[in-house]
Formats: sequence, C-alpha cells, structure tokens
Amino acid sequence: MFDGFWDNVFRYPRYFITILLGLFLNTFEPLLPLLKRPVTLIALVGLFFGSLAFIAFTLRAMLGLSTI
Repeated sequence: MFDGFWDNVFRYPRYFITILLGLFLNTFEPLLPLLKRPVTLIALVGLFFGSLAFIAFTLRAMLGLSTI
C-alpha cells in the first residue's frame, strides 16, 4: 500500500520548481525584445523597482510598521 510513497512525496518539490520556472519564463519572455533598447530597459527597470517600492510602502502602512 505504501510502496513508493516517499518517491511520490519527493516529486512534488521538483514539480513545484518546474511550474514556477515555466511561469517565470512565459511571463518575461515577451519582454526580452524590449530589453535590447536602452530607453525601454531603463523604463522597465524603473517600473520594476517602483512597483516593489509601492508594494513595500503599502504593506508597511497596512501592517503599521514604523518607517525607520
């Protein structure tokens, strides 16, 4: 009944990593042509860091964390 149970359990992390890698590649592959031009590269990097800052500030405000 439990033959191969641990083999099956250890497959799940590999499946999870595969799904995340596929999601990452399919999300960012259309942006690769935009990274060849310096103007769009700077704009995308700025948008990325701006989004991270927005999320960080929003979470700090929602959780009541101090800004220092």
